[in-house]
Amino acid sequence: MNEQPWELYDRLIEDVPEGIAVTDYCLGLHWTYLQAECGCGVAWTMRGGQVGSRNRPDLRGSDLKSVARLAKSWNFEEATIGVAALNAWYSRKELLDPLGAVYEEPKPLARDARKREAFGEFTPHMKDGKVTVIGHFPHVYELAERCAELTVLERSCSESDLPDPACEYVLPSQDVVFITGTTTTNKTLPRLLDLSRNALTVLTGPSVVNAPVLFDYHADVLAGSVVNDPEKTAFAVKNAQGRLFGEAVQMMRIVKPGLDLHLED
Repeated sequence: MNEQPWELYDRLIEDVPEGIAVTDYCLGLHWTYLQAECGCGVAWTMRGGQVGSRNRPDLRGSDLKSVARLAKSWNFEEATIGVAALNAWYSRKELLDPLGAVYEEPKPLARDARKREAFGEFTPHMKDGKVTVIGHFPHVYELAERCAELTVLERSCSESDLPDPACEYVLPSQDVVFITGTTTTNKTLPRLLDLSRNALTVLTGPSVVNAPVLFDYHADVLAGSVVNDPEKTAFAVKNAQGRLFGEAVQMMRIVKPGLDLHLED
C-alpha cells in the first residue's frame, strides 16, 4: 500500500522547470486548456471538491511550476487548471518522441461522427480475462464481448456500473484495468494504481499526464493526448464544445520500458 500518496504529485511537479510563464488559459464548461511558453495542455473540467475563493487570481504571467502545484488542490476546478499545467509541460512531442510515443493520425472529426472507442488496440490482452474500466467511457459496454468479465466503476452510476468505492474489492483480482486521466484531478489515482499493481494498467483519456514517472507507480501504458493545434483547442474550450479530438488534440500512447505488448492496429 502506498503510504505517501502525495509523492506521485510531488514528483510530477518537481520535474517541471521554473522560469516558464503561463500565457493564457481557460476553465471551460467541458474542457480546460492552459498555454505556456513551452506548450499547451488540456484537462477535463472537474467541478466540486473544497469550496474555493470567488475571487480567483489571474494566472497569466505566473510561473508554470507554481500553477502546476494546483494539481494538489482539493478544489477540483483549481486542480483541473493544475493538471492542464502539468500537461503543458509533459504532453509535448519533443519529450514524448524519445519515449517511443505512437500517435493517432490527426483528422477533422465531423460533428455527427462517432467518437473513437478508446480500448480496441488492447483487445489481445482482454481475451478471457477480467477487465475493469474506471470512468464511464463512450461505448464501454462493447468491451464485454472481448473479455470474460467486465466491470465499470463510476462515481455517478448508470446502466450496470458499480460505484467507485467498489475499487477496493474489484481491482486486486483484475487482468486489465483502464483508468481515466481525471483521477489525477480528484486525487484517487495513487490508490487506484496501487490496487491495480497486478494488472495491465492503462491510464487513458486526454487528461492523462504523460510523465514517465508514473511507470514507477504501476502504470503500464499512458494513453493520453498532445495539443496539435493550440488555436483550435482554445476556440473549442472557450465555445463550450465537448469534442476536442481530431485536428485540435491528438491522442497518443507510450508504453513502460521493457514491457512487451501486442496491440491491434
